[in-house]
Amino acid sequence: MTVHRFFVAPDEARGTRFALPSSIRHQVRSVLRLGDGDRIVLLTGDGTESVYRLHGAECIVEERRPTAGEPAHRLTIAQALLRGDGLEDVVREGTELGVARFRLFVSERCVARALSSGRLARLRTIAREAAEQSERGFVPEVDDPVTLADVAPGCVMLYERHDGRRLSDLEPPGCVVIGPEGGFSPAEVAAAVRAGATLAGLGPRILRSRTVATAVAAVVLSRTGDFA
Repeated sequence: MTVHRFFVAPDEARGTRFALPSSIRHQVRSVLRLGDGDRIVLLTGDGTESVYRLHGAECIVEERRPTAGEPAHRLTIAQALLRGDGLEDVVREGTELGVARFRLFVSERCVARALSSGRLARLRTIAREAAEQSERGFVPEVDDPVTLADVAPGCVMLYERHDGRRLSDLEPPGCVVIGPEGGFSPAEVAAAVRAGATLAGLGPRILRSRTVATAVAAVVLSRTGDFA
């Protein structure tokens, strides 16, 4: 039987016996229809998880243990804003593979120039749900959008026209910068390099921007032993 996993606030899961957290009560009782004797796993984002048995309106702890689904390598994806639902794919699939943080930014060729508070909240919900599904121990951060100049220094910047080193030739980076649908302009690339970014390519094929984060996470985390 599937044991469902939920991230909750730390103050909702204190002690060994407490009321079922209000943030998940509807999902547990009305959607999943779990009842007395059923078990759930609660996570508070500290790298541990606890198994609880439902009893009436309460949760009773049965086991506490470290989470096993967190990569040792903390990878940040800096992603340009995308039109439509492209960012949802980036956050969902990146979270499943093990990305630790998403830094969103606006660059010269972005079609989408802003992100509403509602869409940002939606991305954070997607990160939480994907982390629950993939048995992560933490929910990746999804930051408010900034500028390319804010995220580029010290990161690896992927440039589709770069004919030098590929991402797989570098030491596994802590941050990778991914451009929008139209890529980066030459002026942006030059400015990022001056600011301390390292250029790299992914290979001879041109990928859609919404696909790149998944490829990056697989390449980097497989080299650190955290994926596949």
